[in-house]
Amino acid sequence: MIDGPDRPTPDGAPAGLAPPWLTSAASTSEALSRSQAQLQVLTDAMPQMVWSTRPDGFHDYYNARWYEFTGVPVGSTDGEAWNGMFHPDDQPRAWALWRHSLATGEPYEIEYRLRHHSGDYRWTLGRALPVRDRDGTIVRWIGTCTDIDAAKRAAEDNELLSRELSHRIKNIFAVISGLIGLSSRHDPSVRPFAKGLQERIAALGRAHEFARPHSERSRPALGGSTLHGLLGELFTPYPAFDEGRIAISGDDVPIDDRGATPIALVFHELATNAAKYGALSDPEGQIVIDVTRQGVGLVIRWRELGGPPVAGPPVHTGFGTRLAEMSIENQLGGSVRRTWSPEGLQVEIEVLAGRLNRDAPKT
Repeated sequence: MIDGPDRPTPDGAPAGLAPPWLTSAASTSEALSRSQAQLQVLTDAMPQMVWSTRPDGFHDYYNARWYEFTGVPVGSTDGEAWNGMFHPDDQPRAWALWRHSLATGEPYEIEYRLRHHSGDYRWTLGRALPVRDRDGTIVRWIGTCTDIDAAKRAAEDNELLSRELSHRIKNIFAVISGLIGLSSRHDPSVRPFAKGLQERIAALGRAHEFARPHSERSRPALGGSTLHGLLGELFTPYPAFDEGRIAISGDDVPIDDRGATPIALVFHELATNAAKYGALSDPEGQIVIDVTRQGVGLVIRWRELGGPPVAGPPVHTGFGTRLAEMSIENQLGGSVRRTWSPEGLQVEIEVLAGRLNRDAPKT
């Protein structure tokens, strides 16, 4: 809402951005000129490109950053000419989203490629909010464009690197599986064992695909998967799972790609460490996993039994453990607590259930 002196000025300039010392005197010509001059300095001092439109979306103001970035003559992108500054592939999407915002009053936000004065197209984040009067009527739109090209290209490079690394790891799994198959041909008696080993290697490859970092494009499609189902998929490579020494019980909840990666990271790390040093390193060892809904939260308890005696916490925490904990905290709004009991490691993982699945109720 905009009241009193914060209402738009007669020529449409967003006087709501004027300093607070401009009171009722803002109606005078001198105060109005001072307000417009201060607004001009403010927007020109910002590192972002700033623009403004009339209620119907007609662009009538750009700050100095816009003209520095684009290199176009002043006034040449007024009206609807701004759309021609975007990459041809982005123009229909940008125009459709802008029309939607104008029709509904919803905030405008989009990533598109904007033509730089060099002739290159650079990724830009565009945002705009409506300015309303006391009756709720939109009287102006104020927007910004932020150059995110470096961050966008860094993310693409990281995704490419992650995919290449994942591809090479999968190739290693395939080579190992192939070597096992070739070796078993010379001794028919070991073929059943070799076949089972190959299946476990393939399952380990699937677990790796869940646990590796993903972008929006590379995230695995889980369909109607649940937390219990995902955990079962992760534990399939371990003989203890088939033997019933890894037990999963308690509440089950739907999970999609949003929650799969952080969950897979932490349980892949726990299972790997258990196989090296903990309960799964002993043929009699067991792991008990219990899931409990608690309001908007979900508590997952991991308990190791029957493994080597635990003297205490390790001296150093590995990178994988730190990465798994950061994923739980940052992506699922949760926490990870470890207790190094003499009979075995105990871990309590608490997450927000609503972050495991996009369709989960938000509370």
